[in-house]
Amino acid sequence: MDKFRKPQRNKENNEFVFGIRAVIEAIKAGKDVETIYVQRGLSGDLFIELKSLLFGGLIPLSVVPIEKLNRMTQKNHQGVIAVMSPITYQNIEDIIPTIYEQGETPLILVLDSVTDVRNMGAIARTAACVGVHAIVVPLKGAAQVNADAIKTSAGALFNIPVCRHANLHKTCLFLQESGLQLVACTEKTDDLIYKPDYSLPTAIIMGSEDEGISNELLRVADHLAKIPMMGTIESLNVSVAAGVILYEAVRQRSL
Repeated sequence: MDKFRKPQRNKENNEFVFGIRAVIEAIKAGKDVETIYVQRGLSGDLFIELKSLLFGGLIPLSVVPIEKLNRMTQKNHQGVIAVMSPITYQNIEDIIPTIYEQGETPLILVLDSVTDVRNMGAIARTAACVGVHAIVVPLKGAAQVNADAIKTSAGALFNIPVCRHANLHKTCLFLQESGLQLVACTEKTDDLIYKPDYSLPTAIIMGSEDEGISNELLRVADHLAKIPMMGTIESLNVSVAAGVILYEAVRQRSL
């Protein structure tokens, strides 16, 4: 999949850009931004310009008290701090056609609001090991790709495309329209993970640590599949669960 992989900035620590004008120029220059923190109640012409750049974009914005910004940096932040991303986010719409053009069968992993950075890193590491073509995450409510995530992934997040999209429901519909089946890993079914045919083009959906997969995505999934549980504990950590179902896909594809 090297043809659609963009070069990743090989660094481990997220960097800050602070000050309204500096953040505006970073966005205009096409820099990769993880999230932007804005002081609550901020106003003015420059702030209006900043918001216009973010409208309809793919950069999360969080409105926070000034105390949070002051803890992040003691420099003159002017009420705005951008956390730069160590990776280059990509678009799944660009990746799927390339997979088919290379004669490969797509295997995509969709993470519905997985918020723990170590889970994110562990999932990415497993995904890279099994040949997942891309990971899809939501614009808001997802774990930041930061130094902890990179370390836990053993660097895998530098090597596997990560796609960030504002509307996972719309993205999943695109995957279906592109010929992929959606397999939702959830306990809300009697069917086990062994039932779907993963040799077909497939997108596997994993849910958040506390609430699982949203009902919106469960409704559009082609298959609901659960991991068999034999003991008294009712669920697995999401990174472990992702590994279990991904290796079932690998097993079937290697037959």
